[in-house]
Amino acid sequence: MAARVPVPLSDVAPAGDAGRPGAPSAASVRGLTRRFGDRAVLDGLDLTIAPGEFVALLGRSGSGKSTLLRALAGLDEEVDGDIEVDGSVAVAFQEPRLVPWKRVRDNLTLGLDVPGPAARADAALAEVGLTERAGAWPLTLSGGEAQRASLARALVREPRLLLLDEPFSALDALTRITVHRLVLDLWAAHGPAVLLVTHDVDEALTLADRILVLDGGRVAHSWTVTARRPRHRDHHDLLALRTALLAALGVPPEGTR
Repeated sequence: MAARVPVPLSDVAPAGDAGRPGAPSAASVRGLTRRFGDRAVLDGLDLTIAPGEFVALLGRSGSGKSTLLRALAGLDEEVDGDIEVDGSVAVAFQEPRLVPWKRVRDNLTLGLDVPGPAARADAALAEVGLTERAGAWPLTLSGGEAQRASLARALVREPRLLLLDEPFSALDALTRITVHRLVLDLWAAHGPAVLLVTHDVDEALTLADRILVLDGGRVAHSWTVTARRPRHRDHHDLLALRTALLAALGVPPEGTR
């Protein structure tokens, strides 16, 4: 079982300091291993995420992306290694996972042990544009609304580390663009470190400060994205990085077999 140790809140450091010895971190794992039978999905993985850093995690299916996220969230007790988390953690999953028998506002306050939970929930719903849906039942929400409610439920806890497990994959293209912009706005306003698990290379290029590729149970590749936001896909730096990412994921260049 991994030793998951909460550490005192630290001052925000630039994302580029994430790997520097002694630099503060929002999350750090050392030698993280998770086996399923004889197969090591995570095999001695090391990773540090700086406070306020937005990290995207790519990898082929079965590479351990969601396994790593679950370990950081404290949802998997069968991992070995050291995990340190700087403060509170919140997760938004691929499915919104709203409790269907509670209204939207009540979903946000469920288990929320803070003064004035309803006021905090209303403020979070206003941030994601769902004020008028606070009293709605989850089953009446559109896919985009449900995912925005899921983000609000995560952010109402004011996490230092926000874990996103493919939360945009079920959205249509236009809704996904809207929610991408919302996530960047919320990240800028609240300043958590973010770890986004995704299969979408373009999504990673749009959102992240740093992009990692998992392979063989470890971080096999790491790139820093320096293009300024808002980003345009035809930016020459992003085009070059996209090619490198696809190659790392085993996708051949266009026009080849």
